[in-house]
Amino acid sequence: MYIRLLNPDDAEQYRGLRLQALQLHPEAFLSTYEAEKEMPLEVTSRRLEPAEDKFTLGGFTGQGELAGVVTFIRESREKLRHKGSVFAMYVTPSARKQKLGHSLMSELITRAGQMPGLMTVNLTVFSDNQPAKRLYAALGFTCYGTERNAVKLDGRYLDEDLMTLELDSGEQWQEQDRERDRHQKDGPVIN
Repeated sequence: MYIRLLNPDDAEQYRGLRLQALQLHPEAFLSTYEAEKEMPLEVTSRRLEPAEDKFTLGGFTGQGELAGVVTFIRESREKLRHKGSVFAMYVTPSARKQKLGHSLMSELITRAGQMPGLMTVNLTVFSDNQPAKRLYAALGFTCYGTERNAVKLDGRYLDEDLMTLELDSGEQWQEQDRERDRHQKDGPVIN
């Protein structure tokens, strides 16, 4: 297995894998099989267009078959640019016990960590998806909350856990904490 950035040339394989994911696990994604099936291939191609603040990784078998995907998108608004989110993580059933999910997420974390100023990677996962939650926890993600009734599927409501990974464990966060403590102790400094 190997991992690389996807691009518009991968649109057909990506679309096939995405449709498979939506059919097998409709509860794991916000989109639906029906909506994605009707979407033109050009839309998928545009989604895979390289950009500075977003990327999609693909995990391939030795035979070149796409077996897993994950997307990262950095926040675009100035006050939120220190964070980004994981979307559309999926690994085929036949590749699940081969650590492909771990490899995809590790590569995502590495690439996101190279973005200047990016400090946090966030994701949501359905609360009852224990295998995914174990994977994310093993990579250092921690749960910081649960959104009750986040999604309605087939007449039932599903909760989502909110998870985060701090990429910069050191100086920027510590300096901000010291500054916040100073303001709380002495009051804000006004010039």
